[in-house]
Amino acid sequence: MSTETASTAALTDGRSHRRPVRRAPWWAALLLGAAAAALGLVPWLLTGGALPLQNLWETEPGPEGMPFVLLPFSQYAIVTIWALVTVGAAIAGVVGRALRPRLSRGAVAALGTGAISVQTAAVVQTSLVVDAGLPTGLLASLYLAALLGVAVLSIVGGALVLGLVAGAARGGALLGFAAAAVALAPWLSSLLLPQPALADQQLSTWVLAVVPWIPSVLVGAAIAWAGVRTAGRVVGAILSLALLWALPAAVTAAQAAAGTRAYARDPAALVDLAIDVLQEALLQPAVVVPRLVVAVVVAAVGLAAAALVRRSRSRGARRA
Repeated sequence: MSTETASTAALTDGRSHRRPVRRAPWWAALLLGAAAAALGLVPWLLTGGALPLQNLWETEPGPEGMPFVLLPFSQYAIVTIWALVTVGAAIAGVVGRALRPRLSRGAVAALGTGAISVQTAAVVQTSLVVDAGLPTGLLASLYLAALLGVAVLSIVGGALVLGLVAGAARGGALLGFAAAAVALAPWLSSLLLPQPALADQQLSTWVLAVVPWIPSVLVGAAIAWAGVRTAGRVVGAILSLALLWALPAAVTAAQAAAGTRAYARDPAALVDLAIDVLQEALLQPAVVVPRLVVAVVVAAVGLAAAALVRRSRSRGARRA
């Protein structure tokens, strides 16, 4: 047998043993997306799901308490609403990225559809329950509309996070990971301290000391995972650090304004308050700088470790 014939035979034999990748059916992706969104709601569901007490509730809650809802609609819980939706979407995105070789384009779309469907159902169910208990009037209508707007915007933002994490190049995926990392802090706080007033003091202290640093660590790890070997990844790393800086401040400002009852009838004052809190949160070096430094250090350590691993493999390949 000639050398050319032998090579051809070997190549053909290798191809014959290569199994085609089995694509996941669209309905499996749909269920995975729905499960991810449901997992995002777990911190709230573990509390029992009783609607938070409402300042505008038409009647006093009876012995059975407030009705069950899938989302904590309250002006004091808008950060929690955002976190529950965003983390669920991010989980779906991570699943989509991990299974990307096995997902067709239709299956990827089904993954997002499953997540958004569960979140939309949660918003609709909660809105109907809250609407049934509120009195008629302009103030109650504005209150429900504001909470509905927060929930819808959270779903839209979550869909963007899901798309970036699941399907974007690494530079773009960094932005999705950064937004998810920031949302993970209030999500974990809700999971570990479902009722802060009744929580163990030692646990509360630990959560308040550790959880705020988790987004910095995760953003740094994501930068190390993506690398900085292309211009797109460098831009992604810079923008992810910008999100780590600005997004918590924006969330803090929104919650501060929404939770201030004194300005409930004065939208202009609420906007001014939100702007003041945002500026203060953005420009606090004692808070902002350490978290950015932690992210940069984690990223640098991860990038250095990845470079050492690549160098070691290159040396091994040359020796072989």
